[in-house]
Amino acid sequence: MSAGGDRCKVAVPGWQIETYARPGVAMAGYGDEANEFGDIALIPHPTLTVLFDLGERPFVVEDAGGARQRDRVVAGLAPVRARGRGLAGRSECLQLRLSPLLGYPLLGAAADLRGAVVALDDLWGREAVRIQERLRAARTWPDRFAVVAAALARRHRDAVRTVDPEVAHCWRRLTATGGRVRVDRLAAEVGWSRTRLWSRFGAQVGITPKRAGRLIRFDRAVHRLAAGHPAASVAIDCGYVDQSHLHREVTSFAGATPTEVAASPFLALDHVAWPTRR
Repeated sequence: MSAGGDRCKVAVPGWQIETYARPGVAMAGYGDEANEFGDIALIPHPTLTVLFDLGERPFVVEDAGGARQRDRVVAGLAPVRARGRGLAGRSECLQLRLSPLLGYPLLGAAADLRGAVVALDDLWGREAVRIQERLRAARTWPDRFAVVAAALARRHRDAVRTVDPEVAHCWRRLTATGGRVRVDRLAAEVGWSRTRLWSRFGAQVGITPKRAGRLIRFDRAVHRLAAGHPAASVAIDCGYVDQSHLHREVTSFAGATPTEVAASPFLALDHVAWPTRR
């Protein structure tokens, strides 16, 4: 893993966003002098997410159980009802997204992150603190991206964990098909039993292959909803049985209706920071 990557700078009202991307890794730097997002729902996404708070006021991420993390936060795949609180005022935050195929060797303990929000310190120890200190000392987003990219490169070089090729194949198939491939089919493609696939995939990705497919499909659906597509057409295009099925899945993952999710400030920023074809 090299430290190089593609960068771009974009803006939305009130926010300045710069991004960095390379295969399996994406970063966005958010800055705002006076935003009003004192409480914002974090919409689940098919990546492992790391947040570095660089603002003047503490930004706290709270999970469904009320556990709170601040400063350096890791959210596993599909965190349940997670919210960001205290973002109002002058804010700066670096968000890192890792493919689960990199998250397992770089973060480790994927199964322990299942739907959880934890402190990066619990995974990286004092290195997490040192990285944040370097991020605060850096004055530009490209310099900050370089700090994180260098840390990832070091950890990748020293990693002792690797993802099974069979698990990697199944994850890529799920993402390529929008989550619309049966687990039995995946097991047959890699020559594993369904039970073995379920076990190895869960240990290395953090969720079952079935839930991974649901999450990937949900992600595509909510971004289409946020882009203004009607719920009925989104349900058809994303492979849901009907609009009621879409409603149930969105509510299950996001804790909100499709209409509420479509208006999410989180997705509005997400769409600009990482514009992708869905």
